[in-house]
Amino acid sequence: MDLQLPLVTQDSFLMPSYAHESDAAMDLRSAESVTIDPLQRALVKCGISVAIPEGFAGLVVPRSGLAVKHGVTVLNGPGLIDSGYRGEVCVSLVNLDSSVPFRVERGDRIAQLLIVAAPKMTLRPVDDLGESDRGSGGFGSSGLK
Repeated sequence: MDLQLPLVTQDSFLMPSYAHESDAAMDLRSAESVTIDPLQRALVKCGISVAIPEGFAGLVVPRSGLAVKHGVTVLNGPGLIDSGYRGEVCVSLVNLDSSVPFRVERGDRIAQLLIVAAPKMTLRPVDDLGESDRGSGGFGSSGLK
């Protein structure tokens, strides 16, 4: 399926793109240079605005390489872009390294944009949710191995 995502940018260099044909999410690039000090955060502009179709949402998710190599991730990951939002896409990055600042240069790939189906749900109060194989097991209920 090939859906279109209307996008406005002043610079085609900042256009989100898929790194590989099979990738699920597009890389988002920084529209500015900024240094994020250790244990600090920054709202980084991406220089684009998108019109996500109704019934879909955009999830701004971390790039695994930034997290593993530098301790930099999306603070509210995943960030949510609703279909009605038309402002500039920005990424809230946090540097979790306790001693090394992280420098973002204009054009750096800083996060990924994943477009997902987001159907509207109607809530229906019930007295019982029924059984499932998991039941009410929550955090840690499946163990480590």
